[in-house]
Amino acid sequence: MHPSPSSSPAPAVPESTLPVPAAPESTLPAPAAPDLDRPVALHPLVYLEEGDEVTVGRVDTDSYAVLPPDGARLVRWLAEGLTPRQAAEAYRREYGEGVDVADLLAGLDELGFVRTAAPATADGADGAADGTAAPEPPPRPVRWQRLGRAAFSPPAWACYLLLVGSAAVATVRSPDLAPRPSNVFFSPYFTLVALVLFVGQFPLILVHEGFHALAGRRLGLPTRLRIGHRLIFVVLETSLDGLVAVPRRRRYLPILAGMLADTVLTAALTLTAAATRHPDGTLDGTGKLCLALAYATLLRLAWQAFLHLRTDLYVLLGTVLGCHDLHATAQGVLRNAVRRRTGRPPLDESGWHPADRRAARWYAWLMVGGYAFSLTVFAAGVLPAAARFVTGTVDRLGGRAATGEFVDSAVFFALTVLQLAAVAHLALRDRRRRRAAA
Repeated sequence: MHPSPSSSPAPAVPESTLPVPAAPESTLPAPAAPDLDRPVALHPLVYLEEGDEVTVGRVDTDSYAVLPPDGARLVRWLAEGLTPRQAAEAYRREYGEGVDVADLLAGLDELGFVRTAAPATADGADGAADGTAAPEPPPRPVRWQRLGRAAFSPPAWACYLLLVGSAAVATVRSPDLAPRPSNVFFSPYFTLVALVLFVGQFPLILVHEGFHALAGRRLGLPTRLRIGHRLIFVVLETSLDGLVAVPRRRRYLPILAGMLADTVLTAALTLTAAATRHPDGTLDGTGKLCLALAYATLLRLAWQAFLHLRTDLYVLLGTVLGCHDLHATAQGVLRNAVRRRTGRPPLDESGWHPADRRAARWYAWLMVGGYAFSLTVFAAGVLPAAARFVTGTVDRLGGRAATGEFVDSAVFFALTVLQLAAVAHLALRDRRRRRAAA
C-alpha cells in the first residue's frame, strides 16, 4: 500500500493494434483552440487544502493533482461556471498577474477532469443543442462500504481487543504458545513445511490487504485489491491513491489497518492452537500448524518496522509529517554525510521539498535503525529456522535418514535451488535491460 498524489494511468493499447505511420508534419491537423467564452464542464472534484498546497482530483478515477492555492482557486471558478476568459480576468484582479488559462485547460483535460461533449443523437442533433458536455451521471455507490464501517465499528474494535488480550493471557499461562523459530517445523518433512507456509500465507495476506481496502471503502474511496508480483513471488496490493484527497487525520486507520489485521490474525491463530490441545496438554497437528502460521504472520508484522523498505509505518510517518518523498530525501542526506566526510562535493539539495528536508535530518538515522532492526530480526527470527533447514537437509542427504526423509530433503533441496536460480536469472535479465537502456 502506497498512497501518493498521482493521475490514473492511460489505458494500455491492445497488442493487436497496429501502429499507424505518422503523417507529415505539414498535414497534421492543428489542435483545436479552446473556446474561452464558453463555460467548461468539469467532473465533480474534491479539494483538500494542506498548508500552501491544495490537492484537487476525482475520487471515482483516482486522478489527482497538487496545485498552489491560486491555481486551485482558478479551477474552482471554472467549476462554478465562469468561462475561461472570465476566470482569467478574476485571477488577474485578485492576484495582480495574468494566467495562461488555455494551458490550464489542457492540463485539466489530460487529468480527465473535463467532461466530454454529448454524443450525437439518431436524428443527427447533438445531445445538447450548444454542444455542451453530457449530463454528469449519478455517482456509483461504493461497494462494501457498509462492511467497511462494520469492520471498524465499536463492537468490532471490542472483539479485536478481546482476541488480542485473550491470546496474551493464554501465552503467559502456556509459554509453549509463545512465538519462536522452532514453531515453523510443525511437520518433520521440510517440503511440506515450505509448501504449506507458502500457500497458507496467501489467505492471511488477503486479510491484511482486505483490511486496507475496507478501511478505504469505509471512507467512500473506490479502493482496489489487485494481484502483482515481485521477482518470482506473487503479491497482493491495495490501491489507496484516494487517500490524498482525505483529511490527514482520517488517513491513519486505512494505513494501519493491515497491521491491525496481522495482530488479530496472530491472536486468533494462537487461541486456536490453545483450544485444540490434546487432553494431556500437548499440541496436536492443528495447533502446531496454527503456531507456524502465527509465527510467519508475526514476522510479517515485524517487517513493517523496516522503514527503509517503504512499509506501512513509513507511509504513516510521511503522512503525519506531511512529506512528499521522505525516503529519497533521507537517502540524499545520508549520501551527503558520507560525501562530506570523504571530501566529495555534496548532492544538490535545492529540489527537496521543505517538509522532507526538515524530517530527513533525523529520519535518515531512523532509517539506519531500520536496517539494524531488519538484521536483528533476520538473525534472531529467520536464521535459526534457516539453519535447521540447511543442517537437516545435509544430514538426511548424507544417508542418515529413512527413505521418506531422504526423498523429502532431496525435493526440498531441488525446489530451493530452482527458486534461487530463478531469482538470479531475473536479476541478471533486469541488469542487462538496464545496461541496454543506458
